[in-house]
Amino acid sequence: MSNGGMVSVGECMIELSGDGSGGWRMGFAGDTLNTLWALHALTGDLPATYVSAFGDDPFSRDQIAFFADNGIGIGSSPKIAGARPGLYAITLDGHERSFTYWRNDAAARRLASDPAALANSLENQKLVYFSGITLAILEPAARTALIEAIATARRAGALVAFDPNYRPRLWASAADAKEAFDAALQVADIALPTFPDEQMLHGDADPAATMARLKAAGVGEIVVKDGEKPALVMSNGQTREVPAVFVAKPVDTTGAGDSFNGGYLAARVLGFAPDEAAKRGHKVAAGVVQVRGALAPFETLRKAFEN
Repeated sequence: MSNGGMVSVGECMIELSGDGSGGWRMGFAGDTLNTLWALHALTGDLPATYVSAFGDDPFSRDQIAFFADNGIGIGSSPKIAGARPGLYAITLDGHERSFTYWRNDAAARRLASDPAALANSLENQKLVYFSGITLAILEPAARTALIEAIATARRAGALVAFDPNYRPRLWASAADAKEAFDAALQVADIALPTFPDEQMLHGDADPAATMARLKAAGVGEIVVKDGEKPALVMSNGQTREVPAVFVAKPVDTTGAGDSFNGGYLAARVLGFAPDEAAKRGHKVAAGVVQVRGALAPFETLRKAFEN
C-alpha cells in the first residue's frame, strides 16, 4: 500500500433537512462524502481528499470552504465556470427519511472531464473509495475514464473500496447499472453492498447469495450490510456474521450505511481485522442515527468508534 491518504470520489450536494418546526437547515452531504467524513474523523492525521467537480457559484465556494474548515482537500478537482452543485431535501416520517433531488445539471457530473487532473488526485493514496452513485451521475465514457483511473491507482498500491449503492432512478436501465457495477468490481479490493439494493437489482434471495455472487466476481473482501440485521463479512475465504448495534429510538437514519462504510474502512486502514472493523462500523452507524443529518459531529463518530 502507498504512503498517501484517503480519497473519496463522487458528488457533494447541498442538503436541506427539516428542523421539525417547519424550518429548513442547509448543509452539505452525499453518500461518498458521508463516508469520507467518518473516515477522516476516525483516522487522525491521514490526509483526506474529496474528488469531484465544482462550480464557480457561491454554494460551490461554500462547499470548498466547508471542506477546508474540516481538514478535507479537493485535490485537483476541476472548477467549472457557470456550474453549480446539486440539491436534495430530506423529509422525515418518524425516523425514516425520504429524499427529493435537483441534480440533473450538477457540476459533479463532470468530475472525470480532465483525465490528467483526476489521475493526479488519485496518485499516491492508501485508499480510494467510490460508489454506484458516483458511476450513475456520469456519462458512459466518463465512467470508463474513472474506472481506468482507479485501476491505475490500484496498480500503484492503493486499496480500492466500492459500494454499489444502487438507486434505480439514476440509471437508464438495470442493465446499465449491472454493466457499470461489474466493471467497478473488477478494480475493487473491498465491496460494501447493502442487501436490499442487491436484491432489487439482481434478485438475490438472501445476503449469502449476494456474497456468493460478489465472491465469484473476484472480490477478496466483502461486507453485505442489511440494516438492523447482522452484516455478512467475508475475507480470506471465511464468512462470518457480525451483529448490528440496536438503537431503541433512532432520530434520523440518513447516512447510516455510509457511516458504517467509513467506520469499517477506518478500522481496516488502522490495521483492525475485518470482523472487528464491522463491529466498529456498526457502532459508528448506531451513533449517527442518534443525531440529525448525514454528517455527525467528529466527536460523536470517535466516541462511537472507540466504545
